[in-house]
Amino acid sequence: MGLLDGKVAIVTGAGHGVGRGHALALAAAGAKVVVNDLGGSERGEGADAAPAEEVAAIVRGRGGEAVANFDDVSDFAGAGRMVAQAVDTFGKLDILVNNAGILRDKMIFNMDEADWDAVIKVHLKGHFAPTQHACNHWRDRSKATDEPVNAAVVCTSSLVGLQGNIGQTNYAAAKGGIAMFTVALALEMERYGVRANCVAPSGNTRLISMTRGAGRAPEPDEYEEWDARDPGNVAPLVVWLASDLSRHVTGQIFLSGGATITHYQPFQRNATVTVPGADRKWNPEEIGTALNGVVFKSRHPGLRGGAEFMGGGIDFA
Repeated sequence: MGLLDGKVAIVTGAGHGVGRGHALALAAAGAKVVVNDLGGSERGEGADAAPAEEVAAIVRGRGGEAVANFDDVSDFAGAGRMVAQAVDTFGKLDILVNNAGILRDKMIFNMDEADWDAVIKVHLKGHFAPTQHACNHWRDRSKATDEPVNAAVVCTSSLVGLQGNIGQTNYAAAKGGIAMFTVALALEMERYGVRANCVAPSGNTRLISMTRGAGRAPEPDEYEEWDARDPGNVAPLVVWLASDLSRHVTGQIFLSGGATITHYQPFQRNATVTVPGADRKWNPEEIGTALNGVVFKSRHPGLRGGAEFMGGGIDFA
């Protein structure tokens, strides 16, 4: 028995790299898979049915069930067709893995509007559109039975979205937005039995190879032995998040690379300072003294340390 026997999954951007690894692993665990890939370039240009068809064929060749889908994840109507294809073909949808993405790296002063818009569209709208249609499907199912549906969404962020990087303001904004999209989605859909979690993957993908000028990156199914650079190393985490083993996990963010998984807690409160007396406005010099002493652990020449600002605080809920 597989962890995902009887479940139906969609994986976007599943023709190459990390998404390909997800699709193959989900199928190996027993899921029926809709393999989505527009087949565009690393920059999001063009289209080709071959990548999605190839992955679906590999799944079927291994005894699984899969169909290819070539819709653009950032096209709202196309995302609706994708979800409808899963339901029409396999009877339902249980798992949505939002993975599709592109890169258009430039320094902010060289980045043009098209570079910004394309990356934000594919990543952020490409998460919203399939998720919106999937959540409507699950909400309708939950209302029809008056029971939670036990479904899972796995979103894809990046270390760049969690910590930033030079030359990737568009990508960082999109991937950081996806992390918080996941947190909000988990809160909204909990009542219907839908959990949402986010994975920041690592591995030698064609996007990474493009930025490094390293030539073609091997696909996950082409590695014959363990390799820390294999983008398929992320797939077991996604299978777990999609399975009933993680029904207690939602709204969480994980960084996965090689043999390591790191749990992130974004935007957690670090320190609070309150103006002395708590009955008046701050003045700028006091703010510097307080934050230097409590947050940055430094002291400004000529000013007292921040010790008097420690302890207590205002709850900015």
